[in-house]
Amino acid sequence: MGHLTTVAACSLNQWALDWEGNTNRIIESIKIAKKAGAKLRVGGELEITGYDCLDHFLENETYLFSWEMLARILDDKECYGCLLDIGAPVMHRNLRLNCRILALDGKILLIRPKLWLANDGNYREMRYFTPWREGLCEDFILPRSMQRRQGAVRVPIGDMILSTADTCIGAETCEELFTPDGPHIHMGLQGVEIFTNSSASHHELRKLDKRLALILEATRKSGGIYIYANLKGGGGDRLYYDGSSMIVCNGTVKAQGSQFSLDDVEVVTATVDLEEVRAYRCSASRGLQAVRPTEQYRRIDVTAYSMSPESDDFDAKISPSCPIKIHAPEEEIALGPALWLWDYLRRSSLAGFLLPLSGGIDSCATAVIVSSMSRLLIDAIRNGNAQVISDVQRIAGAYEKEDWLPQSAEALTRNLFHTLYLGMATQSSKETRSRAKELSKAIGSYHTDLDIDDVFNAQKNIFTKATGFEPKFKVHGGSMAENLALQNIQARSRMVTAYEFSQLLPTIRERKGGGSCLVLGSANADEALRGYYTRYDCSSADVNPIGGISKTDLKRFIAWACTNFDLPILKDFLAATPTAELEPLEGGYVQSDEADMGLLYSDLQVMGSLRKIEKMGPFSMFQRLVREWTRDKGMTPREVATKVKRFFHYYAVNRHKMSTLTPSYHAESYGPEDHRHDQRFLVYPPLYDSLPAKKIDAAVEKMEAE
Repeated sequence: MGHLTTVAACSLNQWALDWEGNTNRIIESIKIAKKAGAKLRVGGELEITGYDCLDHFLENETYLFSWEMLARILDDKECYGCLLDIGAPVMHRNLRLNCRILALDGKILLIRPKLWLANDGNYREMRYFTPWREGLCEDFILPRSMQRRQGAVRVPIGDMILSTADTCIGAETCEELFTPDGPHIHMGLQGVEIFTNSSASHHELRKLDKRLALILEATRKSGGIYIYANLKGGGGDRLYYDGSSMIVCNGTVKAQGSQFSLDDVEVVTATVDLEEVRAYRCSASRGLQAVRPTEQYRRIDVTAYSMSPESDDFDAKISPSCPIKIHAPEEEIALGPALWLWDYLRRSSLAGFLLPLSGGIDSCATAVIVSSMSRLLIDAIRNGNAQVISDVQRIAGAYEKEDWLPQSAEALTRNLFHTLYLGMATQSSKETRSRAKELSKAIGSYHTDLDIDDVFNAQKNIFTKATGFEPKFKVHGGSMAENLALQNIQARSRMVTAYEFSQLLPTIRERKGGGSCLVLGSANADEALRGYYTRYDCSSADVNPIGGISKTDLKRFIAWACTNFDLPILKDFLAATPTAELEPLEGGYVQSDEADMGLLYSDLQVMGSLRKIEKMGPFSMFQRLVREWTRDKGMTPREVATKVKRFFHYYAVNRHKMSTLTPSYHAESYGPEDHRHDQRFLVYPPLYDSLPAKKIDAAVEKMEAE
């Protein structure tokens, strides 16, 4: 019957405002799609500009250049013969719109604006764009340069669908899929058989399976072919877009792309049968709903174009891509942050990374993520990835002869990654120093071991000379204020020292052109939430790959990497007590993070999730946890109350620290990063005298009296 059609979903590693680079990747994806026999090519959201332009979407120049790049795509004759769905911002009636531009053979068929904008969590689309109204259809006056190409002054803009000779196509954008009353529901009832969705959905641990369930549900009830095209890579901000573009038919995945990949252009294709959709939609209940009186979609006539061949001839050589597995969270940590770091490094044009490696689990996890990055790069080099080879030679090859290529992950790490152990004679243990050295040796980093006692003593003496007072550690009889001040001198000295080494080590190592390194932070999401770190210490850096990951997940990742990366030294990190090592090691005393915090890391993960995801304040959280923890942990109501109040007390008094958190990879939905994701005010009322605390105390007294 000739109703087989090949369609393509494209995942592109787009970079905000990389006009020509983004355009070249779009054109390359179109050519790959056509070579696979695709009759429809779908790209990611705002792929011409890149999604992460933020306030640049308020600038008129962004729209001007978008049209210029679109013209370059439409003028390319090699892009003819395939229906194109391209993402770009459009200005219409002085409204800034997030749009899909559907085009064929160099001509624009339809501009379809986004109806439902993403405006929570990491997304602020309504800061830049205006949502379009359902059912609204108008004429768009093309820019003069486009009028000459189009041979017309106007093109349709609005909530419309396309009718080809053999099927009907409707477009929706990212967030619209996830709304309760998504456009695909109404389009499907009006005969749309192929749905396109262009997305900019970021990676979070354990998120892909939820996204997949929603995509499958879009066609499981009433059938259809759903083409989901998601961006990939680091677009220039804290988010990493994790691809996984897919093609679904009647609730079944026909093809799916990779979630993590070093390929800047990935095209997923599938050959699907339109007759399967028609057979799936034979139920009487669907038919009754489809004929109900309702506002009809305006249809754009594209009947000169067919999605399927007119005859029964079919090219058996065209085959769909293979579905891939969903990664475990430990694998996601090994892959997502590693690729985000690589995108950040290659686009920053710096010389590599530097990490203060303390011998603890957090800096260990950061180092292993960099090692994972090197492993992925080596695999890509062996597979002939031209872009990776070029970038590696440009950055890491500056230490070597021309045309150098590393033969192992360790050789590459040696030229990309510097680690420092910044010890103190009386505070740092032999065990942490040894672990740092052995891990560095195992992964291949360029390691420097030094002590900062001279810096610490010099800074402490400045205060003593100025005031006549010599501060002492707690174990030497000092007050809590003295103890904390002395710890902070060490911590902040490490930050200054790290930046000094980051600027000078490439020169010392005779790297061509010198250069400086990106300093990596290693504070996890739980410590940031609790405020358990020194402001402007080693948590202050250029970027932080683990800042959105919980301590619990980091431990699981290290256990996974111990086996999968063959790094037995990681067992020692897992067995060690988490400690900042900022106090003297005397009289058997060993500083413990969890003892200092008064909370377990597992507690922080639970409380952080309830605070952000479940949107709970102190009293609501107590009501939830007093049921769960008295039952599951055998705790008393008063013990639960103490933990809840302690959590919110320290969150409040340390809230100011979060305003200067190092830009971190967003991996956890409860992360406290406040630049966009978790916006709160800075100065909180005291928790212990607050109304929620009084409510908690009253509830505890009532429970104890029963």
